[in-house]
Amino acid sequence: MKKQMITAEVVSQNRVTDDIYSMVLKAGEIAKEAVPGQFVSLYSADGSRLLPRPISLCEINRNKGTLRLVYRVVGKGTEEFSGYKSGDTVRVMGPLGNGFSLEGSQPILMGGGIGIPPMLELAKQLSEQGISKKDIHVILGYRDHAFLADDFKKYATIHITSDSGEVGFKGNVVEYVREANLMGDMIYACGPTPMLRAIKRYAYENDLPAQLSLEERMACGIGACLACVCTTAEVDEHFKVTTRRVCKDGPVFFAEEVEL
Repeated sequence: MKKQMITAEVVSQNRVTDDIYSMVLKAGEIAKEAVPGQFVSLYSADGSRLLPRPISLCEINRNKGTLRLVYRVVGKGTEEFSGYKSGDTVRVMGPLGNGFSLEGSQPILMGGGIGIPPMLELAKQLSEQGISKKDIHVILGYRDHAFLADDFKKYATIHITSDSGEVGFKGNVVEYVREANLMGDMIYACGPTPMLRAIKRYAYENDLPAQLSLEERMACGIGACLACVCTTAEVDEHFKVTTRRVCKDGPVFFAEEVEL
């Protein structure tokens, strides 16, 4: 799967919440090659911002050659992107990283915060494999306000949790899974490290395989700078180290491969 640098055209953009935006890009071959769990790097038009901003793929439309990116504004780069309108262009590199391996017939998908968007394309592709909507369970964890929940409903059975209890179950995604006694044959997850740590523990306790998409700060996005390494359970046979690059070797790992 070869990464490419292209100039992509903005098809549309809308504001989802106060600080979260949804952008659709016409991305040609990148869209045709991408898989769930991968990401792209967007480059600022401001030459003083040398490093790209990595953004996960929310939806992939291979027929139209488009990518949907749902991202949170957290700095000057993403603030710039949030001002883009239809017809604007942006430099994009991708697809980057390794995505999810589509396994299991009763998957449980868990997304927390900005880790929710990459779960959408995964739910869609699992559904396209013929898995019934009732057998795909998606647990979405929010701080307070829900977003994207309606987008999942055509592919899966949705469960909503929030820290405040303002929407859905009051608590986190793991607390909900325990309370609801949901059991499947593969866990997929993306979210902050404390959430992933709890999911790894839950998967181990219940003898369930789990694929975790790590949220680490990235710099180059292609594995050259070693800014986003994570600790691994085993020694790399080639480099003789217990670290892996999240941007290149991940961001998706099986739970037993990484220490959290």
